[in-house]
Amino acid sequence: MITARLLDATPTTPRTRRLRLELLQGPFAFTAGQAVYVGVAGSGQRAPYSIASAPALATAGRLELLVSADGAFGQTALNPATVVGGILEVEGPVGTFGVPAAAERQPLLLVAGGTGIAPLRSVVLDRLERAHAAPISLVYSARAVDEFAFAAEFEALADAGRLALHCTVTRDDPTPWPGRTGRIDERLLTAAWPGDGTWSLVCGPGPFVSDVTTALARMGVDPARVIVER
Repeated sequence: MITARLLDATPTTPRTRRLRLELLQGPFAFTAGQAVYVGVAGSGQRAPYSIASAPALATAGRLELLVSADGAFGQTALNPATVVGGILEVEGPVGTFGVPAAAERQPLLLVAGGTGIAPLRSVVLDRLERAHAAPISLVYSARAVDEFAFAAEFEALADAGRLALHCTVTRDDPTPWPGRTGRIDERLLTAAWPGDGTWSLVCGPGPFVSDVTTALARMGVDPARVIVER
């Protein structure tokens, strides 16, 4: 276990916050897609969070998480903004979700539902730092237009040609939206498919992951090339 200082808690959507942590014991090694357990020091309570930043940032002593705006670190109704400046306990890394060695130079199809975007953001940022980066397509589903975390960042990457971005809103929303609506299905996944040799990483709520993996199977995708996290 290591300790960290919470530097800030920035709104990413009405229901989530991006936390920036300063790691007080120096560099922290993990692979993109992994998670940590985090709690307020001395509270005795912790909660698991996928790391939302690239491993390279941790070597500089920083870590980013995506957490609920009204419940954090295993404490119900705790606004993480009230803990800014405080000391956190960080345990990990944990988990095996991420890009397997066999996919290191292959195209990636990343499929995120809700806060499942956190580990996939880590994967995107890590992949884009590599000189040999193969194509990446990100399919991102949210319930409403204002619930796409890191939206501006992903749009900028897409505008720069570094990422193919496919967003869809799944519920009725009066907010003007020029993009797709409805759940992720075979047609959307086919449109986003980045090419031969693709590996798929899927992260989100259990039913979401099941629906996406079923759609990929119907497309004839080899299940051995589909990595999931719930």
